[in-house]
Amino acid sequence: MQKKLHIKKGDNVMVVTGNSKGQKGKVLEVIRSKSRAIVEGVNMVKKHTKPNAANPQGGIVEQEAPIHISNLMLVDPKSGDATRIGRRLDDNGKLVRYSKKSGEEIK
Repeated sequence: MQKKLHIKKGDNVMVVTGNSKGQKGKVLEVIRSKSRAIVEGVNMVKKHTKPNAANPQGGIVEQEAPIHISNLMLVDPKSGDATRIGRRLDDNGKLVRYSKKSGEEIK
């Protein structure tokens, strides 16, 4: 069984440590087996590509590289700051994530 992570695809996150510290972006993909996520516009790397059908010119392409989940924190929907995540049961008995900073539920 894979570990349950505090970040999901589509979340707005902030980078807490590393070269991209302070940057915010939307999670495009979560790689649960490696505990990594790809965040839009964060941890950009240059990749050398051969010419192919999609890119007939080839050359150097900039793209997002995976970043470790421990270096990311969710952005509070109310204040826009980084916040820790908690889980609690809502009215329907369903487990939902909420912001520890504002207490607001995260969709």
